[in-house]
Amino acid sequence: MAKEKIQAPPFDDIVFEARNKEYGAYRLRKKYTRNVLIALIIGIIIIGTAVITPYLNAKALSTRAQQREERQVEIQLENLDQPNENVAPPPPPPPPPSEVVQQARYVPPVVVDSVKPEEAAQLMTVDQARVEVQNEDVSAIEIVEEVKEEVQEEEPEQEPFVVVEEMPMFPGGDPALLAYIAEHTQYPEVAKENNIQGRVIVRFCVTAKGTVDKVSVLKGVDPELDKEAIRVVESLPPFKPGKQGGKPVPVWYMVPITFTLK
Repeated sequence: MAKEKIQAPPFDDIVFEARNKEYGAYRLRKKYTRNVLIALIIGIIIIGTAVITPYLNAKALSTRAQQREERQVEIQLENLDQPNENVAPPPPPPPPPSEVVQQARYVPPVVVDSVKPEEAAQLMTVDQARVEVQNEDVSAIEIVEEVKEEVQEEEPEQEPFVVVEEMPMFPGGDPALLAYIAEHTQYPEVAKENNIQGRVIVRFCVTAKGTVDKVSVLKGVDPELDKEAIRVVESLPPFKPGKQGGKPVPVWYMVPITFTLK
């Protein structure tokens, strides 16, 4: 005879047999497993959120810090080839001809007493006294030539050359010029915030004394970048002046400055 499987009633039914099962304790015991499972899931979610949230916050802060950190500024200096022109120095202006001024020297008249010695002893009235004024002949007037002193006029300001025999040289050469500009250039904050980049070509004159003059922008990018490029060029120390025919002369010089954000 086959054994029949007898299924035992749940423990809660045995405990609450012959009792009022509508009472709250019975329902709580019946739903205990379900409630424990739900509480476990909620607890896992809360613990996981508490663990993951700081990590996500730290990662977000790191990303923002990288975005806010100061960008590296690279300023490149390029040398432009000067046009190959042989410009001869202008001839000096001829000196003005000296003017000869003729001046007549005045010879004062000689007063000669016409009274003879014999007559001087005689008594004479005032009316009887006669004095003859003897004038020298006009031909005896001596003409003296006076040479007018030459007044040396100030030479007009010489127009700067484009190319000369010996071009101006920055102390230490082009590498030193590049280092000076890179060290003293400050990227404008407005240009940083607006991500403005580009190359500014600055032209200036190296005078016969080696100083920097007539600074201007030939090709600009932005007013802020142009202003900064002019400021740096104006602060350059004196150059070794260019020479033409062995004499210092003013020479045009061009410097392109590239503003780059990284």
